[in-house]
Amino acid sequence: MSDSDYYAILGVDKNASEGDLKKAYRKLAMKYHPDHAKGDKSSEEKFKRISEAYAVLSDPEKRNQYDQFGTAGFQQRYSQEDIFRNFDFSDIFREFGFGSNAFGGRSGGVKFSFGGGGGSPFGFGGGPAQQQVKGSDLVYELGLTIQEISTGTRKTITFQHGGRSENLTVKIPKGMVAGKKVRIAGKGEQSPYGGPPGDLYIQSKVLNDPQYYLDGYDLYIDRKIRLSEALLGTTVSVPMLDGKSVNLKVPSATKPNTKMRIPRRGIPHMRGNGIGDLFVRILIPLPAKLTKEQRKLVQELADAGL
Repeated sequence: MSDSDYYAILGVDKNASEGDLKKAYRKLAMKYHPDHAKGDKSSEEKFKRISEAYAVLSDPEKRNQYDQFGTAGFQQRYSQEDIFRNFDFSDIFREFGFGSNAFGGRSGGVKFSFGGGGGSPFGFGGGPAQQQVKGSDLVYELGLTIQEISTGTRKTITFQHGGRSENLTVKIPKGMVAGKKVRIAGKGEQSPYGGPPGDLYIQSKVLNDPQYYLDGYDLYIDRKIRLSEALLGTTVSVPMLDGKSVNLKVPSATKPNTKMRIPRRGIPHMRGNGIGDLFVRILIPLPAKLTKEQRKLVQELADAGL
């Protein structure tokens, strides 16, 4: 594996979007692909390096690990097989115009290796190896506030593995709603048979919030208005997660428990560029008791057919 910075290899900055990464990779892949640089060993090596970088940075989980541990730390935790697992180069290269045999070349099956004993999507690796039994994976349930889920955060956790206690600072990506997981490679239990250790999975648990509640990536909040405001219409101030407020117009004749949507004010998606919505539920509490004046006015409304 390359010792260089993956972002530098692709020529993008660390805030590059999914689209930026794909655009950069496509440009470099078109330049260094074996079909375009037949017999050029330096181009083959560059092609391997940019493919490795893209395989890591285009996967949110691997990118999170890379950002947290850096190149050296990441490569200690991820083998080459780990890097390319579940990564379908065929679909990408069909899109780029290389056809389904992306790594075989159009003109005669150009193949090359990263070296080492593991297989690779480039059609190679060493000979067959004895299958090793991996250690057990661990799951750590981590409580997160809605604010932390919205922005991302760093958390130091203490967990038990291998018969000992370990402290670990974990980078939590934004959008890690209930049930989502972050994988920390090699931090699970040791294999009793000499194989690689298992992995540690950090699983999100949403902590109760005094104002908001979550459903997936959508955010919900309740706002109370008076009966007269429900009948005549009004404007309510709705607090946002960023500390700002939005004035929401409530139309006349609004029914109790009406949900009003404010688009793209929810939680950013963990993968991709999507953002959930904010839903405001309108509550219309009735008075426990009417004054004589209120009763008189309500009776007048009833007489008027309301």
